[in-house]
Parts: sequence; structure tokens; C-alpha cells
Amino acid sequence: MLRHLGQRLLANLKDKTNWLSFLGGLSLVLAYAPFSLWYLAIVVPALWLRLMADRKVKDSAKQGFIFGLGWFTSGISWVHVSIDQFGGLPLIVSLLLMLLLCGYLALYPALSCYLSARFTAKRQFSLWLLPPFWLLAEYLRSVMLTGFPWLSLGYSQIDGPLAAFAPVIGETGITFVMLCLSIALLQLSRRIQIKRHLALLAVLAISGFTLNQQTWVTPTGKSVKIALVQANIKQELKWLPEQEWPSMLKFLDLTRVNYDADIIIWPESAVPAIESTAQDFLEVANKGAALNNSAIITGIINYNFEARTYFNSLIVLGRKQNEDEQGSYYYNSSNRYYKNHLLPIGEFVPFQELLRPLAPLFNLPMSSFSRGNYVQPNLVAKELDLLPLICFEIAFPHQLAANLTRDTDMILTVSNDAWFGDSHGPHQHLEIARMRALEFGRPVLRSTNNGITATIDHSGKITSRIPQFEEAVLRDEIKLQQGFTPYSQWGRYLQYLLPLLSLLIYFAFSKFSPQRQEKLTPPAT
Repeated sequence: MLRHLGQRLLANLKDKTNWLSFLGGLSLVLAYAPFSLWYLAIVVPALWLRLMADRKVKDSAKQGFIFGLGWFTSGISWVHVSIDQFGGLPLIVSLLLMLLLCGYLALYPALSCYLSARFTAKRQFSLWLLPPFWLLAEYLRSVMLTGFPWLSLGYSQIDGPLAAFAPVIGETGITFVMLCLSIALLQLSRRIQIKRHLALLAVLAISGFTLNQQTWVTPTGKSVKIALVQANIKQELKWLPEQEWPSMLKFLDLTRVNYDADIIIWPESAVPAIESTAQDFLEVANKGAALNNSAIITGIINYNFEARTYFNSLIVLGRKQNEDEQGSYYYNSSNRYYKNHLLPIGEFVPFQELLRPLAPLFNLPMSSFSRGNYVQPNLVAKELDLLPLICFEIAFPHQLAANLTRDTDMILTVSNDAWFGDSHGPHQHLEIARMRALEFGRPVLRSTNNGITATIDHSGKITSRIPQFEEAVLRDEIKLQQGFTPYSQWGRYLQYLLPLLSLLIYFAFSKFSPQRQEKLTPPAT
């Protein structure tokens, strides 16, 4: 048996198609930030799909897995930084863990390719079944094991012409459009049904141009002065007991000279102490902000003594309403946010009784959090409503939509990307935040410990930013918007409607039969 397995492995390693699929997926990282070669996310899938001609069910799934393995190995290689530097594991073990994660994520493109071949008469891969099944697989990736929708194809288009679709069909819909474009380009290169595919390109081009002329939200005429504090505290020092007061005082010092701002933002867990034990410090910051007619929003850890649970939270210090003379903060005040979507291993450990004894990776600081409610009130500071999201919650648009109200003025996302060092992870994180701004038509404030801190306008454009690994305060004046984009109202239904409608159209109009099934091979010459 071992000999047989060895022979199969050797045969797979010698197969050029396998290597082309892997390299195609590997190259997709260049489509995302910080490289932002957005067109590659359309061209590369088109070239890869050329390899899928006439493949049977199992082989289709195999090529989908190999493509996905390359895609995620390069795209989320930044995960290794946190495992290697803070996980306390040997290099080989940390690399294997990262490869295991990439292998798990690669199952989803494999599933979409499997289904695209399984539901055809000849059990051969079908191009036009891929877009709906790809969306189905991406939906599963966003919910299974708490979800990890990172690196979805649509995010690569935030600086491309397809960005105009975001306020209507969101990043999910853009992914669908991109796959249709890839298929159309492939078929045109093969001179298959030229008129039909040229018509599809024309429809998408006209739709994109029309949508780009639309204005979904309008200015309120009001603006707010914002200060985002990036203290650049090293991750290995952050939770040391002797660094607790120096870290807190550093934030306070950087804030004192910026009290003329309406709202001052500190990042995730900026206060490296449990809220109940930091009351003296919080009272100083609260009164200082209130006396200067300002408000501070900061990340902090809270502990519920009755339930014996920890929460990754945001609280508001200083002014809630202009008439609040002494500030609005008091311990356990309702004007706070508890993180709902926790990061596996980093913020909670599944099967912790088994895993925690194995390695320091499963005992990272603050890895025993409880979830806040899925829907929570917006934070209120200086009579403004901010919709808060902590760390990778910004990658879940449906959670944002569930918390968006008519009073929401801005979206606030705080993070501590110091875990991922000088990698492309923080750049991708910022790219995701930009897509949320465009989808929902609201400015986004992104506050981080060591970068990339930035302000983003309602169209997804970065208006100001602080580079990574710099101690600085970002000042900006944010123009507020009113109204709702179509996506903010009914975008949550897209992951059901787009696949369903496209499948109905496929089976209704493709004259699907073994004799008339569309072939992927070029016509004989």
C-alpha cells in the first residue's frame, strides 16, 4: 500500500497540470493589497479554467483543491508570523499548522469544482455552473467553524472598474461577476459563441458605467474632527505587568495634545488591563476628555464577575451628549460594545481541555473570551452614532448590516495587527475595510496599534493613513453621509439569490442534455 501511495504521489508531482493549477492559485496574492494588481483576479482564473476542459468529477475537485492550496498558501502566509513568533512552536510545526489551515480552506474551491462537474449529464466540468457553486462554497467558508471569508475574490477589485457594483451587489456579487468575466474571456479566446460572450461583456461594461454614475448616499453637510492614536507598542511587551502603566500613559500623552478633536480613537485592547482594575486611569481619561468637550473610544478587556467571563470590548469616555458635564462613562455603563465574532485560537480555544496543554500557541494572552450579542446598539460619542467592529469582524458584512441603523454616522473598526508583523495581512485587512465603506456608504475609521491606521470615505477611498510601525496621531475631518445603498438593505439575500437564479437560468436556457452540452474543447480546424 505504501508503495502504491508513493507511486501516486510521484505521478502527481510529475503532472504539469497540477503545477499549473498550484502556480495559478499562488499568483492570486498579487491581485490583493499591497500589490493590488486587480486584473490578475480575472485573468488568472480564466487561464486556470482552460485546464479544466472535460475533467471528470474527481479530477475537477482535485484541480480545485490544488488551485485553492496555492491561493491560500500565498494569500494568508501572514498567519505563520503569529504562529512562529508568539506560538512557541518549532518552525516545522508552525509551517505544518499553516499548511493544514490552507488545506482546509482549499476544500471550498474543491467543492465548487466538484459540484460543477457532478451536476452535468456527462459528469464533466461545466464552466457556467462554477459561478453559482463558487458562491455557495464561499458562503460555507464564511460560516463553517465560525467562518473565515478572508481573501474572497471580490476584495481585489476595490481599485478596479468592478468596484462600482459594490453598493448594489457587494463584494459577493463582484466575485460572481468576476467569474462570469473570466469565463467569457476564456470562451472568446477559444472562439466559442463569440456573439454571446461579447454581448455579456457589453452588458457588464454598460452596467458598470451606469452604476458608477449613481449616487447612493448624500452628504449631511456636517463633518466631525477625528484623531486616531497609533501608539506602536510592541506585541511582546503589551501584556507584561510592568508595561501596563507606561502603555496607558503613552496613550494619554498622545491624546492630551489632540483634545480639540471631537472624537479620539484608541485601538483594540489599548488599555492593557481589566476594566475593573483600571478605574483610576479611566477616570482621569474620562474627565480630561469631558472637560475638553471631546470623547475617547478605547479597546479594553472587561470581566463579568457573576458569569466569570471575559469580553473584548470598546467603551466610550468623555462626552456622550454635549450636555454631559462630567462625561458619560461609569463602570459597566451601557454605552459599550462586546466583540461577537471571536477569532479561533486567538480569542477562544475549541476543545481547550485537550489543546491548551499541548503548546503555548493555545495559551496566548486573552484567549478565553466570551461572545457579545450579534446585534448591539451603536456607540454614542459627541451625539454621533458609530457602528463598532473589532478586528476581523469587518470581514463579515452581514454582521455589519444587522447593526446598521438610520442613525449610524460612521463605521468604526479597531484592531491589533501587531500579531502579523511586516506582512501583507494588515494591508489585506485595510482592503476589506475599504470594501465595507463602499458597500454601506459610510465613512470607516480604522484604528490599530501599529498600523495601518486610516480613515476611509464613503466611496472606499483612503483619505489619510499612518504607515506601519510608527508612533503617530492621525487627524482628519470626516464628512458625514445619509441614506442607504441597495446592498445595505437587501445584500444579505445575495448569497442565496445569485446562485439560485443562475442555476435556474443555466438549466432553463442552456438546453442541457448529453447531446447538446456545451463543450470546453475548441472546435476542430
